[in-house]
Amino acid sequence: MKKFPYTICHLAKYYPPMPGGIETHVQTLARAQADLGADVRVLCVNGLDKRTRQSLRTKTMHELDNNVQVTSLGRAFSFARFDVCPELPRTLSELANRPNTLLHVHTPNPTMLAALMMLRPQIPWVITHHSDIIKQRILKYAFRPIEHVVYSRASRILTTSHEYIEGSKFLRLYKDNLSSLPLGLDCSGYVQPSEAALAYARRLKETYDSPIWLSVGRLVYYKALHVAIKALRLVPGKLLVVGTGPLEKELKEQAKQLGVENRIVWLGRLSPDELIGAYHAATGLWFPSNVRSEGFGLVQIEAMASGCPVINADIPCSGVPWVSRHEKEGLTIPLNDSTALARAAKRLLDEPGLRHRLTEASIERACQEFDHMTMARRSFEIYAHALGSVYTNAQAEILQVE
Repeated sequence: MKKFPYTICHLAKYYPPMPGGIETHVQTLARAQADLGADVRVLCVNGLDKRTRQSLRTKTMHELDNNVQVTSLGRAFSFARFDVCPELPRTLSELANRPNTLLHVHTPNPTMLAALMMLRPQIPWVITHHSDIIKQRILKYAFRPIEHVVYSRASRILTTSHEYIEGSKFLRLYKDNLSSLPLGLDCSGYVQPSEAALAYARRLKETYDSPIWLSVGRLVYYKALHVAIKALRLVPGKLLVVGTGPLEKELKEQAKQLGVENRIVWLGRLSPDELIGAYHAATGLWFPSNVRSEGFGLVQIEAMASGCPVINADIPCSGVPWVSRHEKEGLTIPLNDSTALARAAKRLLDEPGLRHRLTEASIERACQEFDHMTMARRSFEIYAHALGSVYTNAQAEILQVE
């Protein structure tokens, strides 16, 4: 296997099995880079100690995920989304003092940004800016000076789409140092699901009347599930909700008030096979996120690779409507418009050939534009630019499309 002349260390907030789009992305990118021959490490916070099942105070764990070395730091406590990890300064300092190491920081991530500002390592780093801090104003302004220090020293700042840059006053401060690296996915398991995934899809279809609508994501404000619940009044079928979060009780009460509580199935967290099965069972994915906190929407790619058309919302200056494009791979509706969501869903049911056309286009775009190995090769090109170096022959061979 080809080896790179430097070590890649991802600084993440959390890492799977902690759920979340950023967590999934870091794992996918790290694994793909390792598969291409790089020495890859991940440093993150242990958000849930698997041994003790604690979620607030956790212990440090060292694991090998495929060929990726993962260090999940123990957390003493958490305050206002800031995790206090006593071992972080020492561990990060040790990594930063290793020769030929490159840091890849994933933000929003107050814990790692604060550590970088204090330590100020002399090795280069790049930042993937997944989204601005939108709602948490106290956190936003409290950490803005720290962000500026770290971002101003970055060799390169990445966004998940070009579209996101236009709406970010913060990113425009660094307009001369920006590139985009779209998120990627190993599409193989979605395009060719396992028998377990297919069995779960069959079970869902046998249990619930068609059509089946799907929502996937944390039950938080910017996912706008309340829009989907309102839309359900106007279309037939069941809505399967995958995910948990602080708004679960409130959303269930809304469903009850609107008289659709018996047409919503709250599935909570699913295994990977079950999630793929849910995509294959569904007529469409309802993705009405309404705030730029949703900068990309990785679940859209999961659905697209599964042949499940996406109905998303036209979030200004967000990558969401760029991932699944209106009338090309999916349907895009105005923000917070439950009637438009219902109308788009009815089109998937009633318009001849529409769903088949969107399904075929979705699979093609997911597997070509958002393939995980393509993402990893693009990341190496960005690293080389950040390091100001020329590829070795081994790197050039790895970057060739097979």
